[in-house]
Amino acid sequence: MAQTLETLTTQLLAAARKAGADAADAIAISGTSVNIDVRAGTLEQAERSEGVDLGLRVFIGQRSASVSASDTNERTLDEMAQRAVAMAREAPEDPHTGLASADQLAGDYDIAAFELADPADEPRPDALQEDACAAEAAALATDGISQVQSASAGYSARDIYLAASNGFSGGYRRTDRGLSCVAITGSGVDMERDYDGDSRIFQSDMRSPEDIGRSAAERALARQGARKPPTGSYPVLFDERISSSLIGHLLVAANGASVARGGSWLRDALGTQVLPETLSLHEDPHRPRASGSRPFDAEGLPTKPRDIVADGVLTGWTLDLATGRRLGMPSTANAGRGPSSGPSPSTWNVTLTPGSASRDDLIRDMGTGLLVTSMIGSTINPNTGDYSRGAAGLWVENGEITYAVNECTIAGNLLEMLSAIVPANDARAHLSRRVPSLLVPGMTLAGN
Repeated sequence: MAQTLETLTTQLLAAARKAGADAADAIAISGTSVNIDVRAGTLEQAERSEGVDLGLRVFIGQRSASVSASDTNERTLDEMAQRAVAMAREAPEDPHTGLASADQLAGDYDIAAFELADPADEPRPDALQEDACAAEAAALATDGISQVQSASAGYSARDIYLAASNGFSGGYRRTDRGLSCVAITGSGVDMERDYDGDSRIFQSDMRSPEDIGRSAAERALARQGARKPPTGSYPVLFDERISSSLIGHLLVAANGASVARGGSWLRDALGTQVLPETLSLHEDPHRPRASGSRPFDAEGLPTKPRDIVADGVLTGWTLDLATGRRLGMPSTANAGRGPSSGPSPSTWNVTLTPGSASRDDLIRDMGTGLLVTSMIGSTINPNTGDYSRGAAGLWVENGEITYAVNECTIAGNLLEMLSAIVPANDARAHLSRRVPSLLVPGMTLAGN
């Protein structure tokens, strides 16, 4: 399939030249996905999809335009190029747009070392159904579970190929297999639910369906009798399942596109301390078997490890070529794109420095406060970093979990929160964002 995609991108570039483009780049993605949902031990829904998506970006001087299609007919490729060139001629000039120079492009790389694709055969639909049924059965076998809202299994495989008129050409394959289960305890207004799941590149790395089902059930049971916590200022511990959202807000604010628009609460923080000095936030796009790994970015630049935050200090922005030019900085090789749009800055695999304490240690040491296990909604001011979210979890009293909590709001300011975080040591090693549970020493809780 990779050769077929290479041919398609080559044809798109040729069509763009014929239509009058000064330069162009093209992306082709072919994919297969299978999703199975079960309920009460029987198949509820099965979906399979296959297709090819094409994207073409053309340049007329400092003007550019992008088009996409899912038809590989030669006539369609020609029409894409003609339409893109016509659009580019009407687009406003952008002094920062343009392809990479030849000396910036990725050269030799060992794609096998990234382990982005499982060589095992695609799983049969009945094997996916068996996994989903096993997870559901394990949850239902747990005393106190009244029903399973959903048990789902899926698999996907994608081939990606990128080519440009500056001479770049390259591609790779990705696979993913996942399983999830949502368990419910109680009924009516006393109903509570929680979930667990796993997603891996290599099927052999997957947790067992029984483990996922039991864990979902145990998490749901822990939420029984949930009530509002007291209002006040308390420490808040973000469980590892959701702690990456805090770091995600930092990554968005450190994205060059946000900074260039002037809509980032970190816009004046370059070179200043944004995390405790014992913590760093490291990006590694070369980590094997990680979903954020890739040998080159969407503009053909070679990816490389870097520190976004080093010893607590913000070291730089996340940049693609155009955003870097706008800010007077080189690209960090973080361009991402889909077929229907041009490149934009994206973050690859990140790891926050872990702490020495376990999550239980932090619970013991936090005294009285909230362990957050899920959140809904959000009000984040991108300019000031003011933070407010609906939360649910477990109330901690004198270092021990005492009861389940729901219908509360937690609030603070992200710069203040992140500068004081205390990490645990429980980050899951296979995730693209390796972030442990995070304790914020003081936040405002609105409950009773």
